[in-house]
Amino acid sequence: MPSPSKHDPPSLLLGVVSDTHGDLERTRAAAMMLEELAVDVVLHCGDIGSVEVVRLFEPWPTHYVLGNCDYDSDPLRHAIAAAGHTLHNRFGSLELAGLRIAFLHGDDSRRLHDTIVDGQWSLVCHGHTHVARQTWEGDTLVLNPGAIHRANPHSIAAVELPRRKVHIVSI
Repeated sequence: MPSPSKHDPPSLLLGVVSDTHGDLERTRAAAMMLEELAVDVVLHCGDIGSVEVVRLFEPWPTHYVLGNCDYDSDPLRHAIAAAGHTLHNRFGSLELAGLRIAFLHGDDSRRLHDTIVDGQWSLVCHGHTHVARQTWEGDTLVLNPGAIHRANPHSIAAVELPRRKVHIVSI
């Protein structure tokens, strides 16, 4: 394997969570796990559930999308802004470690499918199903970290970028 050159994008560890649904006890455990893993950035793929959940992610630059159960989004919008985080509404996109990343909740199955097969994303993250999965569609890695609430097991994910090596972590 070639050694990294000065032109390689810097590596980072991306934390991916979804479907917290206001479950503070398990979200606190997830945040402790993210801290232990030393993630650099967090994506929340929707169904946040409460402003208290947002506060648990204050230690990291965190990017959120809304899910189908985030009915009253105004308090969430204010809490996310107050934390200095970013709300991307229903669809988010970022470039990290030289990779184009899309994230959405996943309840709009057509939009999720279209995003996956689009071919412009290196990584597509979503939630909604409460079931962890990682699959490849061409050169696009599709990741569902599982869920913090109403799941068996409860899980989050950490992704080594730019390698796109996924670790599903039970909490």
